[in-house]
Amino acid sequence: MRCWQPVGVLLCAIVAASPIVAAQDWPRFRGSEAGVAADDPALPETWSTTENVVWVRPIPGIGWSSPVVWGDHIFVSTVINTAQQEPPKPGFYLGDWPASTAPHRWMVYDIDFRTGDVRWEREVSRAAPGRAKHLKNSYASETAVTDGERVYFYFGNLGIFAFDFSGKPVWSVPIGPFKTRNNWGTGASPVLHRDRLYIVNDNDEQSFVAAYDTRTGARVWKVDRQEGTNWTTPFVWENELRTELVTAGSDRVRSYDLSGTLLWELSGMSTISIPTPFARHGLLYISSGYVADPLRPAYAIRPGASGDISLKPGETSNEFIVWSLPTGASYNPTPIVYGDQYYTLFDRGFFTSHDARTGKEIYGRQRITAEASGFTASPWAYNGKIFAMSEEGDTYVIQAGPGFKVLGKNSLNEMTLATPAVSRGSLIVRTASKLYRISKGTTK
Repeated sequence: MRCWQPVGVLLCAIVAASPIVAAQDWPRFRGSEAGVAADDPALPETWSTTENVVWVRPIPGIGWSSPVVWGDHIFVSTVINTAQQEPPKPGFYLGDWPASTAPHRWMVYDIDFRTGDVRWEREVSRAAPGRAKHLKNSYASETAVTDGERVYFYFGNLGIFAFDFSGKPVWSVPIGPFKTRNNWGTGASPVLHRDRLYIVNDNDEQSFVAAYDTRTGARVWKVDRQEGTNWTTPFVWENELRTELVTAGSDRVRSYDLSGTLLWELSGMSTISIPTPFARHGLLYISSGYVADPLRPAYAIRPGASGDISLKPGETSNEFIVWSLPTGASYNPTPIVYGDQYYTLFDRGFFTSHDARTGKEIYGRQRITAEASGFTASPWAYNGKIFAMSEEGDTYVIQAGPGFKVLGKNSLNEMTLATPAVSRGSLIVRTASKLYRISKGTTK
């Protein structure tokens, strides 16, 4: 049985739809194009702790939230334990870690993109955590989201905190704490669409999905969910027929309209859901791959579904499920569609490719490396290459296309679980204690 869950989600986390996102901004987890960045000759393909490094900024505490970028602003969150704590370590392991009784500082930061200086920092809470977490998780694993006017930070067992870009608090809403499966903690990020902020909080008490007004923080609606704990971020799917809020779960995938009314649902997931749904080529991609389960499915779904669209025994497709792979999903990393190919990064260092439109296998499992203890961060892509970062902070560069080939490895020599951001010719990477801005042709 695999020990630790949320970090993939932690990192995995955030899909929003903002009406005016500049092409160079990265306002949520995996950016506006589900991990695919625009080609740019300034983007690096090789780096180290010194090579191609523009700046390095120490970040105190522990947080696995991904950085998000808008203009010259990089936003990250962390939680600082005021007492000595056991540090997380890479790999798959079980354990029972009680909730700390020491005060923790929940912190949010605005880092200057150009210089790496701290533009502003705010402490949003100082208290002992209300619940325990897995050693490998953090209390700041949910990625922020921004609309270019405000930035919204969410901590799953604390609440939502909205700031303007000058660091002025705009509003906050308390949420939780709630008991999670095996006390592993939280990780699902918020999503943004126009004037609504959406969260899914799947826990072992009462799971729910809720919408909040971005201007005031007022709750617009809340719908209870018949789900246990999951760590998957929801997705706002703007398709050719309508806009819907897609939520993955271990019991059911459910899609709601923007008022919280259920549109369609799907059973047949693994018993833990972490990867984030996303869309490319007019299709919705959903996956769930808990390593201990025989069913680890991936689905491609066309718009317009209603009711229960679950596959019947023996089926691999139906009216709305275009294709499926019964054992094609990873546990933590979210897959990526780059060009016409659907790539899956598996936690234990394997990589596969399928046709994104048909599900036909292009190549089966290929080993990236036998050296890594695991992969949790989701892959990203640019300049004809796909990047896969291990928990040790080693990024493997893989050529895109019909043939599998590892082109190189870039090491930062520190644990990381956070998926990087790509913006304005730079790669923004978060490790356990640092934030790097990496761009071609610079040396620290």
